[in-house]
Amino acid sequence: MTNTDYNILVVEDEPSQMELLCYNLVAAGYSPFRAETAEEGLLILEEEHIDLILLDWMLPNLSGLEACRQIKRNKKTRKTPVLMLTARGEEEDKIRGLDTGADGYIVKPYSIKELLAHIRAALRRIAPTDDVEKLNHEGLSMDLVRHVVSLDGNPISLGPTEFKLLKVLMESPGRVYSRDQLLSRVWKEELGIETRTVDVHIGRLRKQLSANNETDYIRTIRGFGYSLGSADAS
Repeated sequence: MTNTDYNILVVEDEPSQMELLCYNLVAAGYSPFRAETAEEGLLILEEEHIDLILLDWMLPNLSGLEACRQIKRNKKTRKTPVLMLTARGEEEDKIRGLDTGADGYIVKPYSIKELLAHIRAALRRIAPTDDVEKLNHEGLSMDLVRHVVSLDGNPISLGPTEFKLLKVLMESPGRVYSRDQLLSRVWKEELGIETRTVDVHIGRLRKQLSANNETDYIRTIRGFGYSLGSADAS
């Protein structure tokens, strides 16, 4: 995955710190989301796909510590890495933060290089590994070794491009990919490929998946792109 595939939520109430963090995240190729309060950050987590959270401890109303606790209790977000940013550098504070579920504890002031290194390390831990042999999602099964796809145990014949598209979508169910992101992941360095090509192959994939089943697994997000949705979604 490239950095542009990663969405990072920054929860910080100091405007200067927010600007500094977001500027450097964009410069490093990440896509930052901004929240000035823990409550706003939790709402964004419900509405957007977030890969990593930079969470300030000292926030108005709900503290970063309590927000971290809620994030790790939520089935949807509990595996999302949380890096706690704080001026509280005492050993006891670090232990409290880590015991709450934080995946990292970074004491202010910190260097941007150090922060980016922590981010890269956390993202490596959640990145799909090359030794995964099978992907599964609500009746869909993909054997990456044999290049076989089945739905409820019944084999489905996919072309090579549709197979690659489905693989990307199955690696992160529910995540919305833009057409440009899918071009980058599936067609990689091929030149002259237009975003319309994505729509054509998504259409073929959708038709092949629903040939013997009325379920539409692929969600179209108007004006943005596609995701692999729930079998129960309309």
